[in-house]
Amino acid sequence: MNKEEFNKLNVFGKGEPNIKFSEYFIGESFLNPLAKLDNMFLANVTFEPGCRNNWHIHHATKDGGQILICTAGYGWYQEEGKDPISLEPGMVVTIPANVKHWHGAKKDSWFSHIAIEVPGEETSNEWCEPVTEEEYDKLE
Repeated sequence: MNKEEFNKLNVFGKGEPNIKFSEYFIGESFLNPLAKLDNMFLANVTFEPGCRNNWHIHHATKDGGQILICTAGYGWYQEEGKDPISLEPGMVVTIPANVKHWHGAKKDSWFSHIAIEVPGEETSNEWCEPVTEEEYDKLE
């Protein structure tokens, strides 16, 4: 999906460059915060083609995790030790706490999802190693 098509479909807006977390992404990502409550944060995250975040874990001792609501473009989601899942608008991914995973755009498409940090006890994020070019290039 090209940038012009994507911008028409990305109803929550691309937002600003995701500078704060850029060290944990390959490629450029953008962040558009939608809501911040005392115990919950929602943002529209946009990935340029080929962009993905590093492997990471949303830790919690109880509840926690993350929910992704795919809104525009096409992307990938993968949990450690499992096959990657192709993402498209309308899909919802529920990521339990303490599961190592990554997500991002397909090589030839912009991609956007709403990321929801699920409230929990003793929550934290652990950023791990990047998804290698070799791993990513195998995706079709």
